[in-house]
Amino acid sequence: MATQENKVVYGLKNVHYSKMTINETGKVVYAKPVAIKGAVEISLESKAELVSFEADNEVYYSAPGTSSYEGTLTLAKVPDGFLVDILGEVLDATDGVQTEIDGAKTSNFALLFQFEGDANGTRHLFYNCSASRPSVASKTGKEIGTTELAFTASAKPAETVNDKAVVKTKTTANTTTAVYNAWFDAVYVKAPAVG
Repeated sequence: MATQENKVVYGLKNVHYSKMTINETGKVVYAKPVAIKGAVEISLESKAELVSFEADNEVYYSAPGTSSYEGTLTLAKVPDGFLVDILGEVLDATDGVQTEIDGAKTSNFALLFQFEGDANGTRHLFYNCSASRPSVASKTGKEIGTTELAFTASAKPAETVNDKAVVKTKTTANTTTAVYNAWFDAVYVKAPAVG
């Protein structure tokens, strides 16, 4: 792609989720990403803490701790498909009624989205997210409300001994056109180096 690096970023669009499963061989598998329409805002805060060890009356060793994020995705409405695919609600095909089940098994997912920029859009991907159930609220009148979906993002499970604990990735000004254009078609997973 090789465009100029953004000076500023703004806006939010192209929010997608992709259900994550682990197959019988321990390989992480992602479903085809599904668009979430009506995204209003996303906010993520890093939960990485500095690990510090003191010896000889000084900081002898310090390093960043485990990298994870906590955040909220504000939506016009959480899609029914997300509630079924990720939060374990059950849709009865015979009468079309969707039901939340106590103790339902939830699924982890990848979260993909895009921020606009002055030069080009930056596409983001968090590999291993888990969400809590959104609240249910509205009020009389025609004022449109929003729903906050609280979630955490952490490293995807390692598949091999040499696998790195990848938390997130994003496009840059140097991302190839092919990778950039296919970002929302499938979860981007870098092929292992050969040799």
